[in-house]
Amino acid sequence: MSAPETRTYPGHGAAVARNVTDSTPWWRTPPQAPAGAPNVVVVLMDDMGFSDVGPFGSEIDTPTLDALAERGVRFTNYHTNPLCSPSRASLLTGLNPHNAGYGFVSNADPGFPGWVFEIADDVPTLAESLRAGGYATYAVGKWHLTKDALMNEGAAKASWPLQRGFDRFYGFLEGMTSLHLPYHLVRDNSPVQTDVYPDGYYLTDDLTDEAIGLVKGLRANSDKPFFLYFAHGACHGPLQAKPDDIAKYRGKYAEGWDAVRAARFARQVEGGLFPEGTELPIRNGELHESVEPWDSLGDDERELYARMKEVYAAMVDNVDQNLGRLLAAIEALGELDNTIVIFTSDNGGTGEGGPQGTRSYFKNFGKGGHLPDEWKRDVPRDLEILGGPQSAIHYPRGWGMASNAPFRLYKGNTHAGGVRVPFIVSWPARLAEHAGQVRTQYQYVTDLYPTLLELTGVSRLTERHGLPAPGLDGFSFTGPLADPSEQSTHPEQYAEMTGNRSYYKDGWKIVTLAQPGVSPDAVPWELYDLRTDPTEVHDVAAQNPELVAELAAAWEKAAWANKVFPQDERGIMHVRRSPAEQAFSRPLRLLPGTPSLERYRSAKLVALRSFDVETRLVYAAGDQGVLFAHGDQGGGYNLHIEDGSLRFVYNEFGVLLEADAGELAEGPHLLTLRATALPEFRWSFDLLVDGVVKAKVEQALMLFGFSPAQGIDVGADRRNPVSWPLYLRHGHFPYTGTLESVTYLPGEPAPYNPAVVLGLLREAGATFE
Repeated sequence: MSAPETRTYPGHGAAVARNVTDSTPWWRTPPQAPAGAPNVVVVLMDDMGFSDVGPFGSEIDTPTLDALAERGVRFTNYHTNPLCSPSRASLLTGLNPHNAGYGFVSNADPGFPGWVFEIADDVPTLAESLRAGGYATYAVGKWHLTKDALMNEGAAKASWPLQRGFDRFYGFLEGMTSLHLPYHLVRDNSPVQTDVYPDGYYLTDDLTDEAIGLVKGLRANSDKPFFLYFAHGACHGPLQAKPDDIAKYRGKYAEGWDAVRAARFARQVEGGLFPEGTELPIRNGELHESVEPWDSLGDDERELYARMKEVYAAMVDNVDQNLGRLLAAIEALGELDNTIVIFTSDNGGTGEGGPQGTRSYFKNFGKGGHLPDEWKRDVPRDLEILGGPQSAIHYPRGWGMASNAPFRLYKGNTHAGGVRVPFIVSWPARLAEHAGQVRTQYQYVTDLYPTLLELTGVSRLTERHGLPAPGLDGFSFTGPLADPSEQSTHPEQYAEMTGNRSYYKDGWKIVTLAQPGVSPDAVPWELYDLRTDPTEVHDVAAQNPELVAELAAAWEKAAWANKVFPQDERGIMHVRRSPAEQAFSRPLRLLPGTPSLERYRSAKLVALRSFDVETRLVYAAGDQGVLFAHGDQGGGYNLHIEDGSLRFVYNEFGVLLEADAGELAEGPHLLTLRATALPEFRWSFDLLVDGVVKAKVEQALMLFGFSPAQGIDVGADRRNPVSWPLYLRHGHFPYTGTLESVTYLPGEPAPYNPAVVLGLLREAGATFE
């Protein structure tokens, strides 16, 4: 009898006959990690300086990190990028920032290859390679690798975490959020719909709970190793912390930033992080970056600035507490010894608070002589609420200087203060003989990708979406990790950020500090021998012109190879946007029950322009609640009915302006909030009932930049309220009546809209060309 006929089908290995008894089954084998492959936990801090944790000289209480360093290895010469999105892109792709498409933070879209703010289709991320190698992959916390025009629900999600290799995600896509009352959390591919957070909620705690739950859930179902990318929102502004954590540091910073910086440096030298004879640079005194001597400040200033620093210290302390919880959970599973834990920061401590700090974080972004005289970058706030949900503060840059001790300058700069950050790696199963050791080799953020692949035994994907993968820009540093005598595997590296430039080669570094209105090419190079001058104190460019020319030529070559150009010599790069975004400025009708709108999508309806908001409802006696709200404690507005009266609240960067339109008659109404753009970045507001003006706010400073930080809500003021007094009275105050619709009608852009200004610049440029 002849064998039965069998067939095979593309993509499946079974031999299929007419009957099952004559058929041969086949099952796809899922990818398997190498035997004994370790778990990997990468903890990435936000805007945390080199000296802000105990193992790098801090007075802040970080026992978990102290223990991590004692059983691991510290790198004192690890470098990253000067801003967060570029660093995150380099870490997850192994590519230089511009080469990865992230020449800036993901809040622009100028239309050039180094600033696309999406990881290219042919680039496999670290998560994708590890997942293909048999790992479970989780991302928790801040993403900031999706440009703001693509963060809304209607956008393509190719650059969201799940599409870039992560099995699960919980956190926020933006560059910042409130830690007490987050604006817009995302789980996997969908926004989390939250009306009110529970009392005592704090985002760092929540993210840690999620991370622990993911790990425990995996172990209940699988023994595959995991990659956990935990990117904290701390310590980015606005600075916020839990009351008990803040209280722990009350009075600890009364001595000021000069004394704290000096004490940290002393501990660094004593602890072997730097050799005897290393110089602590003088206080930052560069143009637009200078810090006042603490002793020159008045008593009120010192008290305020010390309290701001207490909040920051509390944030760091809380991260350490939560890392302790996470590691305890991994230890309870019996897996801590075979878990690689890496702790580092995305860039150095920041100077964005300016010389005096701010109690109005988003107002602080407004800078320049074009703003009205009364535009103060601060608002009064009771000291007792600093760091709480009502406040949006940032410290003065003197504390940023202390955070970056012993280095000069800050986040955004290519001097060491912006790019040299703490780095701890622990893996007890493999690094026990090196426990507590320090490494001084230069390594760079792109090196983390190939290093982790080598340590896990997983190969990098050679293609993605059918396209061959480009080569990595980083180099594995497993050699220096295991042997302090090994040479650095990363002998040279360019850097560029908003005109700040540098080039490192074999211990030498050229660097520039960009100046407003000055072409980057016109700023002279400084030169430092980091082998003898790691803190960049002695500029030896004048004595070594040939070396400067050689390194400058190397920077130029690397810049062209990595898509750094064009340079923004006219200061217009970051206001350019894709023409496709004009669709965001069309009228928008919102129905009750519409989920919260995302921040950037909401901002395009109102930013730097006149606009109307029309609300249609049928009012009955006793109806009350919020009709619409846009913003948060840092700035925003809402329209609500309370005790029968129609009321408008405008939060002017922390200062409440209110208008009462009186009682509404029963029946249908058209309510119109009319915002008119005025000169000098102001709005006036008219509140109309059925076409008749019933209340006004004559003048208010415009919200722009990142404010309102929370998007539009209809029928309630969810999560982070515009008005704290209203929130205390009613919570999120859902509207109880019949609300038909809320329609946004964007008007003409104000004459000072960046898009209009850019158009004028283009016309002027065309005239001269």
